[in-house]
Amino acid sequence: MAHFNYCKLLHVFKCMPQGIDSRVACTLGRVQLPPVYCKHLIRFKITSTSDRGLQEKQRQHMARGLPNQKPIAGVKRVIVVASGKGGVGKSTTAVNLALGLMANDPNVTVGLLDADVYGPSIPKLMNLKGNPELTDNNLMRPLVNFGVPCMSMGFLVEDVVPIVWRGLMVMSAIEKLLRQVDWGNLDYLVVDMPPGTGDVQLSITQNVPIAGAVIVSTPQDIALLDARRGAEMFRKVKVPVLGLVQNMSVFQCPKCSHQTHIFGADGAKGLAHTLGVEVLGDIPLHLNIRETSDTGRPVVVSSPDSPEAAAYKKIAASVVRRLEDSSG
Repeated sequence: MAHFNYCKLLHVFKCMPQGIDSRVACTLGRVQLPPVYCKHLIRFKITSTSDRGLQEKQRQHMARGLPNQKPIAGVKRVIVVASGKGGVGKSTTAVNLALGLMANDPNVTVGLLDADVYGPSIPKLMNLKGNPELTDNNLMRPLVNFGVPCMSMGFLVEDVVPIVWRGLMVMSAIEKLLRQVDWGNLDYLVVDMPPGTGDVQLSITQNVPIAGAVIVSTPQDIALLDARRGAEMFRKVKVPVLGLVQNMSVFQCPKCSHQTHIFGADGAKGLAHTLGVEVLGDIPLHLNIRETSDTGRPVVVSSPDSPEAAAYKKIAASVVRRLEDSSG
């Protein structure tokens, strides 16, 4: 703003009539200015310098206030699954990604953390109910189904109770879900992030080393706009973006097998090219995925030989490959 005013003032002075008394004029470049205007210019320069100094102090203060990243005990790699907006199938993708990792390699151990405090979906998707038990060290034991230990705010509150919390309470809850859970030994912890780019995302990325982020979006333009914001946020906080998942990419009619791109075609590919990342895979808009999700039987375990399950397994394999490439 100071630079803008400074340039604007120069323009005004250049447009002033000639004939200013040289005895009371000072020189700024080729423009003759009275001392009163020079005082304003000096003030603008000081203001600009002061602004830069203030910004630097704020940056240093924020850097001092950031928490130190500490690994989660027993967890080798943390993968976050995120989206810029809700309703694009992020939680379903997170669940089937976790199960896909295990399906591709039965020797790996995978956990699932539901970080969507306001709208937890993992209990429904994984068909889990109940409250976690406590260990002797006062840590919560995850609930387990399909061989995947899970933790969610949905285990701690009733299904129909709204979580009406302010930011500090949400941050405290996230800290407990991260640090006060007995995860055992996990090769991967898949974190289902809330939609958007808010406090929860920043809190997790600043507290825990993240191996990589998977961005989920439909091919629709409006969804891709928010997906790009999400990807840019992770880049700002130095979290590697492993790639994009294009969900609901195509609908195939069960009667005539005609394919329709309801939300557009290949939108995620264009965004991936812009961001310099890859598309990890396409997930079709299929009734089987919706039905198995609603009944708590994810498609990777309930229909392991279906094309829909194969799509999730392909994404899981792409995620592992990208993690190996980035660590190598």
